[in-house]
Amino acid sequence: MITILSNILIILTIVVGVIFIIVTAVGLIRLPDVYTRTHAASKSATLGVMFILLGVFLHFWLIEGHINSRILLGIVFLFITGPIGGHVIGRAAYLTGVKLWDQTVVDELEPVVAKRKKEQNK
Repeated sequence: MITILSNILIILTIVVGVIFIIVTAVGLIRLPDVYTRTHAASKSATLGVMFILLGVFLHFWLIEGHINSRILLGIVFLFITGPIGGHVIGRAAYLTGVKLWDQTVVDELEPVVAKRKKEQNK
């Protein structure tokens, strides 16, 4: 009975991860500009890979009976670096002049960048 529940939990986490990765792929194809694509790639791809790694960790822990700390370190590493990488790519694109989507409503970074440029010119 516990093996059946373990397998269901493992399959469920891997399927959730695959769904997040499919959402990432659709977002990368369908979203209009680099900023929204970066958001899709950094958030949902990170969650997708984390859920798949969690399923692999649960398999080794629940079925085979040993804990693989490298998988846990991989999950922590992805949790930290994925969103930070997306943020850095988006900010670099903005500072190099990549245009926002024409239907963008709010640009919260524009006043901050203008203020910094004004301070640097003094």
